[in-house]
Amino acid sequence: MSNKIKYIAFFIILISSIGFIGCKSNEGIIDSTDKVKPISEKGPIFSYSEISTDIKSKMLGSSMPENEPISFDNLSYLKLTYYGFDEKSHVGEMIVNKDVAAEVVEIFKELYDAKYPIEKIKLIDEYNASDELSMKDNNSSSFCYRTIAGTDVVSNHGKGVAIDINPLFNPHVNTSTNKVSPDTAYDYANRNTVLKGMIVKGDACYNAFIKRGWSWGGNWKNPDYQHFEKINN
Repeated sequence: MSNKIKYIAFFIILISSIGFIGCKSNEGIIDSTDKVKPISEKGPIFSYSEISTDIKSKMLGSSMPENEPISFDNLSYLKLTYYGFDEKSHVGEMIVNKDVAAEVVEIFKELYDAKYPIEKIKLIDEYNASDELSMKDNNSSSFCYRTIAGTDVVSNHGKGVAIDINPLFNPHVNTSTNKVSPDTAYDYANRNTVLKGMIVKGDACYNAFIKRGWSWGGNWKNPDYQHFEKINN
């Protein structure tokens, strides 16, 4: 009788031990202090992808004509974290040609790491595809289908291979007529005093584009200080 009692007691202890081990195996999310480990905050975003249906709908009849003279398949949608004038991180949107998408992401990551100030990065469709309104708001952007003034030639912005950075502080200047674009940027046409967001040769913005084979409009006879473009021969 005594042996039977011992056997039953051993069996109960064995079953309890198995149950205890089973419970312990479900505690992988608990650390040694019995607290749930915190989820780390998301870092900066630098991505490119196909253009979604929602973004296409926003662009059609605005930055993209209804007849789609350039295929959406040739363009990419970018999400870019940038260092704002307020010294905080923000996430912007940009459309570029898919052939330069990866490179543009690299450029903006480099600018972010350098804390190069960019005031805004929004799709130009937020301004009804008005380049003038976008520039006056100091919005950095790329794709907007249009032809070069007075011609049928598609501009590099219309191909998605040109980018304007802080356009209010980096205007286009016609040296023959002294006209400045945008027309609210006359104070920034004088490049002798460098202010936050103004592009100058040799700075972080200039270097990030130039070393990857982009050209800068600031070197033109009629300088376009905001403008970088990538033309493959």
